[in-house]
Amino acid sequence: MKLLQNMKVLDFTTLLPGPYATLMLADMGADVIKISSPQRKDLVLEYEPFIEGTQLSANEAWLGRNKRNIYLDLKNKKTVDLIKELIKEYDIIIEQFRPGVMERLGLGYEQLKKVNPKIIYCSLTGYGQTGPMACAAGHDCNYMARSGNLAMAGYKESGPAPMNIQIADLCAGAMNSVVSILAAVHYRTMTGIGQAIDVAMLDGLIPFLGMEGIRYLTTGQDSGREQCRLNGGSVYGYYRTKDNEFISVGSLEPKFWESFCLGIGCPDLIEGSCEPEDIESVRTRIKEKFLSKTKKEWMEIFKELDCCVEPVLSVKEALDQDPQILAREMVCNVKVPSFDHQNPQTIRQLGFPVKFSKTPISYDTCGYPLGYHTKEVIEEFGFDYETLKKQGVFGL
Repeated sequence: MKLLQNMKVLDFTTLLPGPYATLMLADMGADVIKISSPQRKDLVLEYEPFIEGTQLSANEAWLGRNKRNIYLDLKNKKTVDLIKELIKEYDIIIEQFRPGVMERLGLGYEQLKKVNPKIIYCSLTGYGQTGPMACAAGHDCNYMARSGNLAMAGYKESGPAPMNIQIADLCAGAMNSVVSILAAVHYRTMTGIGQAIDVAMLDGLIPFLGMEGIRYLTTGQDSGREQCRLNGGSVYGYYRTKDNEFISVGSLEPKFWESFCLGIGCPDLIEGSCEPEDIESVRTRIKEKFLSKTKKEWMEIFKELDCCVEPVLSVKEALDQDPQILAREMVCNVKVPSFDHQNPQTIRQLGFPVKFSKTPISYDTCGYPLGYHTKEVIEEFGFDYETLKKQGVFGL
């Protein structure tokens, strides 16, 4: 038995936030059907590389894992009737259009709940369903910028730097969507009542302001770059080594700080703590120390010390060599279906980030090409595929 067995989801999302949210649900056992249009391009799914011997991108194979997918032309009125039949069984929807789009298509929450009052309808957007920016376009860097988080990121001289980490998409968008959907399912189990869910990525980033956000709300004191304990106002941070690599130092607590100072051969720094009054001179001294040895040499020293010091790993080092990541099985092997009678193969993907003692995650199959399951799903519901195809329901 799977964790979310019998949970049925229609996925109207694209790019990264929604597809990763439904990937998590699918990995936990939910029956997810991704709905796509053959005319609408998806930048993430078309992003290289492609799996050898297929026309399937690695992202498509990853984000589509454990899901089925079908083509539908949402602008075709007959498609709306079809979806109204699907939601009688697939009663959880997640969509990622701008506010008002699904309503204009006849597929908004108020329209669909008339067909199935128990429907759970999650709308995932950048700025939410309300407010002056509700319909504005945006990407991860925009949400990060408006949230206030980037005002504390980077250095005074250079400012914030682009990060190849989709914090708003994955942490604020996808994770909050999964949590809210599961909470709504729990509420429906208790009451029999469904509801609409409004997830905004900008909203999700506000709690990321954390202690500095609370500081401002309490004192009115704003926080800038290299002014806080965790962004350059202490020794906490990253240091370049002799071989142009980097080491992370998180030695905040007194016992960790003492061990760190002994490790770098500076016992005289212990008394000043990780936030000394002369922080600039102390940081300069630590920088000079780290430049005297390679990353490997420093890690030989610190591996026996309990002081929150770790190497900055490359993607290759993290996914291929790090013993902790490998022990946690965060890289999984997934079977690629035999498309067009090609030889079966197995690919490596990023794994599911939570362990369950009774219901372990299974990676049954990687994602299929978009539209692959259209005929299968349509006939499963008792419809005539060829008739609907002639009516343009699939946009083919």
